[in-house]
Amino acid sequence: MESPMTQRATSHPDPTRADVGLAFFSTWHVGTPERQDAAVDAIAKAWESRPWPHEGLLSYHVYAGEDGATLMHHSQWRDDDAYQDFFAQGRDERNAEIDAAVPGVERLGLTKTSLYRSVTPGSGSGVVPEAFVTVHVDFDGPDADRQRAWVDTVLTALDTGPVPGLVSAHFHLSTDGTRVVNYAEWETAEHHKRALEGPGEGVGTASEAWRRVREFPGTLQAGEVRRYRRVYGTVPR
Repeated sequence: MESPMTQRATSHPDPTRADVGLAFFSTWHVGTPERQDAAVDAIAKAWESRPWPHEGLLSYHVYAGEDGATLMHHSQWRDDDAYQDFFAQGRDERNAEIDAAVPGVERLGLTKTSLYRSVTPGSGSGVVPEAFVTVHVDFDGPDADRQRAWVDTVLTALDTGPVPGLVSAHFHLSTDGTRVVNYAEWETAEHHKRALEGPGEGVGTASEAWRRVREFPGTLQAGEVRRYRRVYGTVPR
């Protein structure tokens, strides 16, 4: 069967779509805002000039880090078998073309995840999010029950009061059991900044519920927080 063509996505991905079995998050370090722009241009050219790479890949999106130096890649896959079949075909020629256009890209690692729980307090407002935030929380060893318990603790804390500007938060568990990735959509970057600058710690509060999150046993760090804007996306046509 002939491969479908690639087309540019007109909206951000839906983390809750039912046919997604795995979501991948990876980061590239490119160094400067100018190299961010050049890399995104190279990505768009490499993808849109070729057929869609695999029927098990459902979407691929790229986000520019607010730091001006990084790009975050978010891809949605049907399942691990589809990804392994794609990977077995060898190094994707798209990456070779991007590297030729923007030499020196540092690929900082890939986290394979599956969605566990979501909360969507602002999804019915009709607001299109402008800011996307990832929070990576690592644990001192693999434990799927602990991953889920940490997420449940965070969601209990979120239930204690409104978080202005938060459109949705999607908690993904790494398949190796050692990490949680929260992919959150915010109305604007300013809303997220104000939430972090609120009184106390956590998302703007010093409540007992957020204390339990901060002191959750087995976490290696408070959570690496990165803020992005979506700059490119592509889906099969």
